[in-house]
Amino acid sequence: MLQAKFSCALLAMATTGLWGQDAVSLSKQIHQVPDPDGVYYPGPEVTAPRMLRTVLALYPDGRSGKDVEGMSVFAMVIDARGIPTHLQLLHSHGDAFDQFASAAVQHSVFEPGKLDGKPVPVWIDVRVVFHANRSAATPQVLVAERDLPPPNESQLEDKHHNPLLYTPPFLIHTVDADFADPFTAHPFVQVATLSVLVDAEGQPQQVRVVRGLGFGLDEKAEAAVWHYRFLPATKKGQRIADHREVMVSFANF
Repeated sequence: MLQAKFSCALLAMATTGLWGQDAVSLSKQIHQVPDPDGVYYPGPEVTAPRMLRTVLALYPDGRSGKDVEGMSVFAMVIDARGIPTHLQLLHSHGDAFDQFASAAVQHSVFEPGKLDGKPVPVWIDVRVVFHANRSAATPQVLVAERDLPPPNESQLEDKHHNPLLYTPPFLIHTVDADFADPFTAHPFVQVATLSVLVDAEGQPQQVRVVRGLGFGLDEKAEAAVWHYRFLPATKKGQRIADHREVMVSFANF
């Protein structure tokens, strides 16, 4: 899920001078770092928070038939004490539903995410789906934005363990495309293929749909890819701009 705030906690370079090194040396010195507010994303070094005790969200009284099914979705930080903070409403089902959902989430108990075994603040999404039977809804933790592990040596070296003269861009931070309606069944796998031009800083510069899905999902896939981050391509030890294709998943709502 795209956060309202995109100060992505990327797998970052230990020092800015690393860019001149070969891709093997570069990949070994990449570690997860927090965003400017000190918050992490789940990834290879940071575990995701999980719910220890869930408080149910009651279905509001007096709602009309058109309000029967729907969901409220929030982005939030689970701090090092396991307390939800910085709630941001990503998808609204109306004020009454959103208020009940927010109250349930804030009264639920979380185990915080951890880095090297120590609790740290971590971004997650939480959805609360209200069903037609008007039963109480259960908040569910989602990880829709995450850091990925850097490439391993086998992807960067030849059989003699020499650095490859060329390495493609490697994805190191991904965002699921905006959620699909949980009450609509699609007769296809919700994965789109896009081509992206990655500049020498690892940032997308051009995004194009190669194999789309239609139904408005292609636009959501493009929006997600603009927030991807990459280890840039290299040629003879120098970072370069280059294209690569990516498979875009949709938030599993």
